[in-house]
Amino acid sequence: MRPDLDPELAALLAGMPLVPRLDAGMLAQIRPFASAPIEPLLDGRAVERRELTIPGPDGAALPLTILRPADRTAAAPCVYWIHGGGMVMGDRYSQIDIPLEWLDRFGAVVVSVDYRLAPESSGTALVDDCYRGLTWVAEHAGELGIDPARLVVAGASAGGGLAAGVALMARDRGGPAIAAQVLIGPMLDHRNDTVSSRQFSGGPGVWTRDMNEFGWRSVLGERAGGPVSPYVSPALADDLSGLPPTYVDAGSAEVFRDEDAGYAARIWAAGGRAELHVWAGGFHGFDALFPQASLSVAARRTRTDWLARLLGTTTKEN
Repeated sequence: MRPDLDPELAALLAGMPLVPRLDAGMLAQIRPFASAPIEPLLDGRAVERRELTIPGPDGAALPLTILRPADRTAAAPCVYWIHGGGMVMGDRYSQIDIPLEWLDRFGAVVVSVDYRLAPESSGTALVDDCYRGLTWVAEHAGELGIDPARLVVAGASAGGGLAAGVALMARDRGGPAIAAQVLIGPMLDHRNDTVSSRQFSGGPGVWTRDMNEFGWRSVLGERAGGPVSPYVSPALADDLSGLPPTYVDAGSAEVFRDEDAGYAARIWAAGGRAELHVWAGGFHGFDALFPQASLSVAARRTRTDWLARLLGTTTKEN
């Protein structure tokens, strides 16, 4: 049995073509559609956009997009955004409407990283890219107009899992200091064996257990079946103490529900600060796919309100 979908979301999802399976052939077909152009999202916003490329951890090019309110004068909070896509698709513009809401609300600088994708890259390469981008942002906080005490790492789906991995890396390596991590339906556990994972096995869907298996198999490569780094699969981390304040949310009707709830519970058990929301009737990525649905509006507003409380701001600062 599977939890029921929210009725409004169920009606919207019924009109959407779903991927029947995910394999190498299907991935090649859907990759071009995994991201939308950023220009329509910036139209009407007073935003300065900067595109640049920095050296990655092994010297490969690592593109970043920096979006800054044009009228900002004071040092701003920063949202370091890590996109979703099962670790196998998407780019730095994927789901960027989510952090753009925080640019509007808080005057935040948004930096989005274009990490390498699996299966072309595997192992720690993806999270290494994300961590390298974060260290560059922290090192250049002054020139970017960023308040280094308000650096937030955030991501959705695979990006949420990579954000969790980056937070673990930053803790273990002594920086950069992260004020908060926002994990939106994060992909945290390569073992793929929770109750919710098994509930969403088989058939077409937004993201099923079978698709999740393909994604993890792609990123683990030759490591599949062997030791896996907790930076890649954060649910493996033995110690979740010392992490920044954490926001975790998921839908009740999605594959990641149980691993996400379990991650928040383990942060509490380690004495940490975490807020968990499981949205009844939400499927994976519901608020990104259908942001105007009532449940999506509630999820996005709740997430933004939490971040406002944490950053100590309710309106855009100038």
